[in-house]
Amino acid sequence: MQYKKLKEADEMKSEFINIAAHELRTPIQPILSLVDLVRSDMQGSTHEESLDIILRNAKRLQRLTDNILDVTKIESRSLDLKQEHFNLKHVITNTLNDTLVLTNKGNKKKNMRFYYQPQDSFVEGDEGRISQVLHNLINNAFKFSKEGSIITVSTKLEDDNIIVGVKDNGQGINPEIFPKLFSKFASKSFSGTGLGLYICKNIIEAHGGRIWAENNNLINGERGATFYFSLPVRTKYLRKVVPTYE
Repeated sequence: MQYKKLKEADEMKSEFINIAAHELRTPIQPILSLVDLVRSDMQGSTHEESLDIILRNAKRLQRLTDNILDVTKIESRSLDLKQEHFNLKHVITNTLNDTLVLTNKGNKKKNMRFYYQPQDSFVEGDEGRISQVLHNLINNAFKFSKEGSIITVSTKLEDDNIIVGVKDNGQGINPEIFPKLFSKFASKSFSGTGLGLYICKNIIEAHGGRIWAENNNLINGERGATFYFSLPVRTKYLRKVVPTYE
């Protein structure tokens, strides 16, 4: 009886969070569109910086609501994946180009560079969700790297798996964070919700791969950390995304 009540309470909580996230998402898109429109007409004005602040925070709220919706889908086992055959090279290139566009819009970090040597890497899975994982890892690398840093993205074939690496030059991962890095409400530092890495972990594992992170080798003078994930070159089927807990 007690278990039934707890289950019902948990379902009600998840439903409330889901509804709240949907309601938050509704006004965000027109705010983004209107601010972007007004900003384009006010370039060079004294109000441009204020509009940039509104835009950045609206996008931050949008990412948060999207992450909350994804978490509720994962934990209700309703986040389905598409079965597609695609070239990972194009996904990485598009993600890097998108990040460059965003970083050029009023971001205070200057001279940030990306290094990626394009090579064909064909995999099977949900292209949109893998793109989401890459966006998360590359944006995190940008956020935690200092001005003038180089963020490196690499791919290699190993035992019928494509290994993707995203290396930054930040301060590295706090040792206290490592055990719970891919859990909910943990992050690379003590800031942020950490929902992004939790979602990435569930998406990659549903593809039959794995995701992990390492601090770079200080002996070789490399600061920062590298996040890796693997994807099978071919998968016969995709699992429904089932929540994993640390």
